[in-house]
Amino acid sequence: MRLKNLFMAGLLVWLPLTITIWVLWQLLSVFDGIFRALVGALSAVAPGSAPALDRLMSIPGVGVVLVLAAIVLTGLLVANIVGQWWLARWDGLMARIPIVKSIYSSVKQVSDTLFSSSGQAFRQAVMVQYPRTGSWTIAFVTGSPAGEVAAHLPSEHISVYVPTTPNPTSGFFLMVPRAEVMELAMSVDEALKYVISMGVVAPHLHTPATTGH
Repeated sequence: MRLKNLFMAGLLVWLPLTITIWVLWQLLSVFDGIFRALVGALSAVAPGSAPALDRLMSIPGVGVVLVLAAIVLTGLLVANIVGQWWLARWDGLMARIPIVKSIYSSVKQVSDTLFSSSGQAFRQAVMVQYPRTGSWTIAFVTGSPAGEVAAHLPSEHISVYVPTTPNPTSGFFLMVPRAEVMELAMSVDEALKYVISMGVVAPHLHTPATTGH
């Protein structure tokens, strides 16, 4: 029994570190893959630059640094009127390419909704009854139904995303009556930890602030 306890204690130390390193390694691999694809494209366009590009690729971590720098530089360029004009022209070009326009417009709409500082998606954690009445689960508000969908709903509803456990990247999209949604004071990060840990890592109790007279 003591050996089992020692094993579990050691596992609790190494498991979070291993998973963290694995996630970071996967992200680095994605950035490095983007860099290698760009280098391959440049080598095809300008064959004379191939030796210099090969030497650049041999430097560890340079791909990640350059891709991150390119992302930041792009953000800097589109943060002004001129950049916005060129971005609009680019979006218009992508919207005229068959097949590509469907994928590009869908991904752009979702990314704009999720990452825009003015958007409301994933800004609040709530509790909803799912998959049946009486069973509660954590969900994240993604917005409100609109258009034809909203016209068919008998009352005010909100759109929520119910993540699966322990992988929150998959889940279910639901439209539930606002009156049946229980708002939570916990942050989105705390709610995600609660979901990923399958309820083991409980968030701190948030009590409403009281004001004095």
